[in-house]
Amino acid sequence: MPLLSSSERRTRAALRVALSHYVANGLSAALGLLLISGGVHLFFGAFAAAAASVGIVVCIPPDQPAPKRGKFWQLLPAALIGLPIFFGVQMLHAAPISLGLLLVPATFIAFLAAAWGKRGLPISISVMFAMIFSMAVPQHANGATVLTTCLYFALGAGLYLIWATLANAVLNARYREQMLADTLLSLASLMRTQAQQFSSAANEPGGPTPLIGQLLRQQAALADQLQAARDILLESPRTPRRQRLAGMLMQVLEMRDHLLACELDLDTLKSHPGHAPVLDALREVLDVLADELVQLADALLRGRVPAPTVSHRPQLASLQWADDGSTTLHNLGPSPALLARGLASRVGHINDETLHLIALARGEVEPDVALVRTTWQMFVSPTAWSWRPFVAMWHWDAPPLRHAIRAALAIGTAYAISLGLPWGTHDYWILLTIVVVLRGSLAQTLERRNHRVAGTLMGCILAGALLSAHAPLLVLLVTLTLAQAVAHAFAIKRYLVTAVAATVLGLLQAHLLKAGVSPAFDVLERMADTLLGVAIAWAFSYVLPSWERTQIPALVARTLAAQARHARVALGLGQLQAVDNEPELEWRLARREAYDSLSALVQATQRSLSEPRAVRPPLVPLGRLLAHSYQLLAQLTAVKTMLLSRRGRLTPAQIQTPLREAAATIEATLSGRPPDMAPVLPDSADGLGPVALLDPFEHDLSPWVLRRLDLAAGIAVQLRDDADQVLLPPVA
Repeated sequence: MPLLSSSERRTRAALRVALSHYVANGLSAALGLLLISGGVHLFFGAFAAAAASVGIVVCIPPDQPAPKRGKFWQLLPAALIGLPIFFGVQMLHAAPISLGLLLVPATFIAFLAAAWGKRGLPISISVMFAMIFSMAVPQHANGATVLTTCLYFALGAGLYLIWATLANAVLNARYREQMLADTLLSLASLMRTQAQQFSSAANEPGGPTPLIGQLLRQQAALADQLQAARDILLESPRTPRRQRLAGMLMQVLEMRDHLLACELDLDTLKSHPGHAPVLDALREVLDVLADELVQLADALLRGRVPAPTVSHRPQLASLQWADDGSTTLHNLGPSPALLARGLASRVGHINDETLHLIALARGEVEPDVALVRTTWQMFVSPTAWSWRPFVAMWHWDAPPLRHAIRAALAIGTAYAISLGLPWGTHDYWILLTIVVVLRGSLAQTLERRNHRVAGTLMGCILAGALLSAHAPLLVLLVTLTLAQAVAHAFAIKRYLVTAVAATVLGLLQAHLLKAGVSPAFDVLERMADTLLGVAIAWAFSYVLPSWERTQIPALVARTLAAQARHARVALGLGQLQAVDNEPELEWRLARREAYDSLSALVQATQRSLSEPRAVRPPLVPLGRLLAHSYQLLAQLTAVKTMLLSRRGRLTPAQIQTPLREAAATIEATLSGRPPDMAPVLPDSADGLGPVALLDPFEHDLSPWVLRRLDLAAGIAVQLRDDADQVLLPPVA
């Protein structure tokens, strides 16, 4: 791939954003808002359109790219819960004390939806929007007018539910390509970071730690992104195009495994200066493969057929190994040359997967339809709402319960303060700021705080300039639509952009509803209310805090259980018989849980860095635990690759018993109980003394399998020790 100038790189990056799934979703939401509110305005007038637009805005937060199955039911709770809340605020509009008594319990109920995790948080935001934006609707003189307003609200919400469901179905094919492209870009970024590990500079002071931390964060982010992609790409893969995209996603999962396995033996090789040229060459190959993944992603986003590529196997085969002997006894370790050839082989697997991925995209090979059809239902997240999270949250240490109480107290305090402010024309702006800033963890709240303040300042400047120029009504309406699209598109991806767009949106809406108010005063008031709301949210983030340290034990237990199950299932594939769909599916499920549990633990560890030092979990053993967890996955991946791809060069009688006993030993070690039997080490597997590790490309691979099992068992012991240190009670 030719070198690009900085302007060309920025242009391509901007184009990827413009063609992304979140921008497409934001444009869809904004178009729905424009068409529905415009239609209501045409038939029922301006006030009806304003009330209907509130119903639309309430339903927008949970409208994210999603499978077609269950899309309507994903959006419905926002409308069903938002309507009575909207009605209640309208009825109590003229009674500030009674309204305050409604706001506090309504906030508590709304934030309980966080018990459903990522699915529930948008519902919380929607319900709060229904309550806060209802405060912006002018007061009414009688109940009939209130009822009419609520009917307009329900009309807007109902029409948007239909619009969003249909739009999601229409965009489904496009979402599949965009989600896959986004996943490929993340994988390419991870591949480049992994390639940096091959550099000798990574051993210098300050080199390894940042890279390891970056690798862990990227692995965690990729795990989350893969699940979002699975939900869409693996749903009903009935057409050839869907099957091809789903097959490409399955290839990405294999590439992640091979990329992780590139960590194996890397430190040993870097300790031998004679292999620096080999490592540099392998790093160059990984960088080129990452570029090819980026080109494939760009082709998917632009709807083009990707260009063909060539294999880098000849380049790998031409590497010169600084060998000091072709064999080495196990107790002395394999020679650096053999380790270097093994690492080159793993890079070769990534090369092969990249070639296969591009061939799939070009339609030159067919996907594994049987695997895709067998696995899709098991890997797509459930779409039905369950009462189980709600029932399980009623204990004092439950983070969703504590966050709901915290949010209710913050909203009640902010509302009381807003009643005493000298301006008070947009008291709901303070409440809105608290809703979007206050999060379940201190780290997320601080991030939102900074972005909200900076975004509001920039948004006020933009909106003030636009209003001061007395722009025509058509320009204001187009700006409103674009601001809504941007605000929704980047709400999860980059909140700073959302904060800017939301500020422009709010100020323009206020200007259109109350044209007599000075635009300059609106801007100043918005800035003051934002600063006040941010300060209240920040202060209440320390009320009933759910420090990450309290969540770490459960996450560590989940990680150990997932690692133990993955070891048992992965090594169970070593019966060297035909692998049918059932054990293959079981292994894939175990692998997903292993990665997902590590992703949750990495994210909790990252969030804890923003917490006070006195309440942080033990970060050093946590870092070792995470590193050893990925090392264990890498060792088992290497074993699995030999069992499935190179089984013809294994001796079943030599490895079957060690496989079974290693699985039992690892599972027992991670579970904290004594193993039922001692592990069979490679140097005593046949009772004949040390085992020679011959060239794996020319001789039997069984000794190498035994070596990997030995290393995996040792890492399991280290992992258990790390977990024990993490779980030690804090020193008073």
